[in-house]
Amino acid sequence: MAKRVITIARGFGSGGRTIGKMLAKRLDIDYYNDDLIKLASEESGINLELFGKADERVKTNLFKRYKRSYGEWVLSPDSDQFVSNDNLFNYQAKIIREVADKSPCVIIGRCSDYILRDRDDIARIFVYADKPTCIGHVTDLYGMKESDAIKKIESIDKARAIYYKYYTNRDWSDVNNYDLCLNTSNLSFEKAVDIICDYLKNFE
Repeated sequence: MAKRVITIARGFGSGGRTIGKMLAKRLDIDYYNDDLIKLASEESGINLELFGKADERVKTNLFKRYKRSYGEWVLSPDSDQFVSNDNLFNYQAKIIREVADKSPCVIIGRCSDYILRDRDDIARIFVYADKPTCIGHVTDLYGMKESDAIKKIESIDKARAIYYKYYTNRDWSDVNNYDLCLNTSNLSFEKAVDIICDYLKNFE
């Protein structure tokens, strides 16, 4: 079966977002990243700022058990938990399911690989790089000092790992979660896209 939905989990500074955008352009398919939370906000009526604050972050008791919906149901506005982080995640998961059903696409992060785990047409990609490479990408992209780049990389990767663990009960960097892992330390983004496209041809 063709892999019509590609999810890309990525370390901060590895270039995963850029690779995802380039891949979507190469394949002429839809690309979803930050617009997922905008779509979730529009559907739910919940302020976009609340989704932004909860985006790939967990501000809750990690010992609390997540009520596992993954977009199959969401709470109604009359619930006192309507704007809870878990319900925001549920709305976002609902949108991820809907865009995956709608048309071929690339989806960046947000546990999309796990949310869509029961599909046969999904290719789950993980993009990472060594610390010097990530630091170089972040300093170039944001124009920040190396020390600030290191703090930002460590902070965001830690937040993504905690978020993924809370909502999936899996380790974010575990290669067993993915179909293809790409180290961009010595790999151009263009070559990474080539490799993904070659991989996808195996399922045509």
